[in-house]
Amino acid sequence: MKEKKRIPTSGEPIIWTSPFAALKNVGLPLAPETWTGVAPDDTGPIAPTKNRGRVDIIRQTAHRGGKTVTVITGFIGIGQAEQEGLAKEMQKACGAGGTVKEGRIEIQGDQREVVARILTNAGFRPVFAGG
Repeated sequence: MKEKKRIPTSGEPIIWTSPFAALKNVGLPLAPETWTGVAPDDTGPIAPTKNRGRVDIIRQTAHRGGKTVTVITGFIGIGQAEQEGLAKEMQKACGAGGTVKEGRIEIQGDQREVVARILTNAGFRPVFAGG
């Protein structure tokens, strides 16, 4: 019968090697650059790309129990993760809740001016649409 390895209880040091020790010497790729990230060579923040397209800012109350919601639509070429990052920044600046649904960002309340400023800083061209 094969003898099992046991951990010493007499206070002796445990001889153990990490299975991840070999990864220490492997050169891993750097994280991709994001619109709010820092360059891989740590030269400073990345400037937002300009002219990323038009986005519509709409104020809606329909089917929401009379509550006003600011809806941002028309994102082209932007991923879900970046939309969630923008939504989080908008929520923080407005002091309100919000969500990302079906390619659009919804922020609670009439927050059009604050949202427009954030989108302009991110390189988008915000347009007030609707009522």
